[in-house]
Amino acid sequence: MEHSRRTHGRLILFKLFHGFILLCMTTCLGSAALSSTSLGNETDRLALLDFKKHITQDALRVMSAWNDSIYFCSWAGVTCNHSTKRVLILNLQDQKLAGSLPPSIGNLSYLTRINLGSNSFRGEIPQEIGRLQSLHVLNLSHNSFSGKIPTNLSQCTQLKTLEFRYNELIGSIPKQLSSLSKLKHLVLYNNSLTGTIPSWIGNFSSLRLLDFARNNFQGSIPNALGRLTRLQEFGLEGNKLSGIIPASIYNISSIYLFGVASNQLHGELPTDLGLTLPNLQEFACGDNKFTGNIPVSLSNASRLQLIDLAKNGLTGTIPGESLGTLRSLVILNLNHNRLGSGKAGDLNFLKFLANCTSLEWLSLSRNQFGGELPVSMSNLSTTLRNLFLGINLIHGSIPLGIGNLVNLALVGMDNNYFSGSVPEEIGRLQKLNELYLDGNTFSGSIPSSLGNMTSLTKLFLQQNRFLGNIPPSLGDCQHLLLLNLSVNNLTGTIPKEIFGLPSLSISLTMSDNQLTGPLPSEVGLLVHLVELDLSRNNLSAEIPTSLGSCIMLVRLQLEGNEFQGIIPQSFKSLRSLEEIDLPSNNLSGQVPEFLSKFRFLRHLNLSYNNFEGKMPEEGIFSNATGLSILGNANLCGGSSKLHLHACPNIKPHSSRGLLARKVVISVACALAIIIGMSCLIVARSMLKRPRSISVSSRSYEDWKASVSYSELVQSTDGFSTENLIGSGSFGFVYKGVVPGDGTLVAVKVLNLQQQGASKSFMDECKALRSVRHRNL
Repeated sequence: MEHSRRTHGRLILFKLFHGFILLCMTTCLGSAALSSTSLGNETDRLALLDFKKHITQDALRVMSAWNDSIYFCSWAGVTCNHSTKRVLILNLQDQKLAGSLPPSIGNLSYLTRINLGSNSFRGEIPQEIGRLQSLHVLNLSHNSFSGKIPTNLSQCTQLKTLEFRYNELIGSIPKQLSSLSKLKHLVLYNNSLTGTIPSWIGNFSSLRLLDFARNNFQGSIPNALGRLTRLQEFGLEGNKLSGIIPASIYNISSIYLFGVASNQLHGELPTDLGLTLPNLQEFACGDNKFTGNIPVSLSNASRLQLIDLAKNGLTGTIPGESLGTLRSLVILNLNHNRLGSGKAGDLNFLKFLANCTSLEWLSLSRNQFGGELPVSMSNLSTTLRNLFLGINLIHGSIPLGIGNLVNLALVGMDNNYFSGSVPEEIGRLQKLNELYLDGNTFSGSIPSSLGNMTSLTKLFLQQNRFLGNIPPSLGDCQHLLLLNLSVNNLTGTIPKEIFGLPSLSISLTMSDNQLTGPLPSEVGLLVHLVELDLSRNNLSAEIPTSLGSCIMLVRLQLEGNEFQGIIPQSFKSLRSLEEIDLPSNNLSGQVPEFLSKFRFLRHLNLSYNNFEGKMPEEGIFSNATGLSILGNANLCGGSSKLHLHACPNIKPHSSRGLLARKVVISVACALAIIIGMSCLIVARSMLKRPRSISVSSRSYEDWKASVSYSELVQSTDGFSTENLIGSGSFGFVYKGVVPGDGTLVAVKVLNLQQQGASKSFMDECKALRSVRHRNL
């Protein structure tokens, strides 16, 4: 019994000892783990603070909360593991941050996701990013990172998403990245990468998104890419790729976005394209060198929304009945091919496209479509916003039903053989922004219903046979930026309403018509206009001074009209002018000196007018190649390059200087003073001579009776500064030679507008009474 008690006691003691040992071990291990976690936490905290230190701009003050007053796992954009408290995610997308990515980013060793997209980071991507071996997502898109793709990314073998779109990366794709076999998204869109597309990308069996568009890749598309059987988005547009598209790629049935536009690829599109790629939603192969026909099988890809085959060498007819089954089709772009035969019936396929109830964009321009525009085009979907038919061989008139397409924003029918009148129904297109009807043979009047298009910004009606007056209703197009009515047979005056469009800023062109009357002064309201071309009309009267208010003008073309008078002084304000064309008018006067001060003026044509006087010599006038002055016989002087005859020494009356203009202001007062002084001089001269001696010069009465203001002007050469012999506070003294007898006189002109001038004159008269001189 006692032995049993001892044994039991020893057992209890052993268990207590064993428990103590376990407690000590647990405590030690826990302390070690806690110490390790604390050390890791500190590493992450310091790495984040170093990241903050490399931020140079923080418009949203995101980094202001990154401080010790807040636990770093709670900092904006930072996500930690709940148990280990290590940083797992750094997400600062679209936070308006600027700066660089420091090497210390590699110390955040538990990171699984980095998203710095849509900021303004620049500099190179550090090689240390390769130390993030747990990284699954790396998104640095929409920044300004430069340099090469770091080769150490090859160590991030868990990467599934790599997005570098919209940066400034250069060089080729590093071969080391072949280790990233788990990638699902590989996006290098819009950089400056070069070299070829690596064939080892074909080993990325999980790849769903491959986007290398808008770079400078060369060479051919690797056959190995055909092994990407899970691929959904295939984007290679905007490179320099050549050759043919491997047949194996057309067999990746999972592809719904196929983009190879803007390369140098050639060959024919497979006839079974729609069968092998049944999931297609976007098919963009424009701007290449593809030939052959449009595959009829495209109808099998029933979810197609975009077909872009523009700028190729496709021929034949459009499979309208096939394409008409694509109810989801939004964009059909076939421009700039060789489609059509130039014969009647080419456009009959349009009746099938009426079934494409989602169609918004239809471009058939720059082909060989002939025949008339069928009436069925008016049955196209009312969702249609852009209709391009320009540069074809289409003839006939515009169907009246065009007014049914009420959501059209752009209509392009330029450079065809359309004829007849433009229907008034076109005015129903009140959402139209741009209308191109130029380069046809339309006749009749311009429809006044165009004024209903209050959203119109560009109207091109040039090079037709329109007759009659310009409709004043165009003044209702209050958003018009550009109006071109040139090369027609328009008559009458220019409606003032046109100049009541302050929105006109790009161009107003009405050249080569038969417009008459003066240029309305309301032209000065076009203060934002850049180009004004009214050449080769029958416009008359003077150029309105209000034109000087159009201070944004760069090109002014008034050639071949009947404008008269001088170039207005208000043109001094038109300092943005680069081109001025005024030839073949009836303009006169001097060529304004201020034109030589126009810094941007590189072309000035003043030929075949009646300009006279001395030519300026500086600025455009020193550039013989940019200046034309033919047919102005009375011009003189100027640069020697112009080969004009020298100007006479006597300046014309019209060239008086500033001093002469001051004289004219006080003409009446000055004339009285001059006559008085002249009388005084003659009287004193007669008193000094013997009475018995006959006087050969004019008597006082003769002088007083015969002197005139015009003679005084003539005697002083128009009060020329060359005859100025003195000046004072109240006037000027000129040397003069009296016409007829050659008497030399001094003429003093007082400016009576100057305070004290009258008193000064009286004082001088008093002084002259006591002066004795042989010439007084």
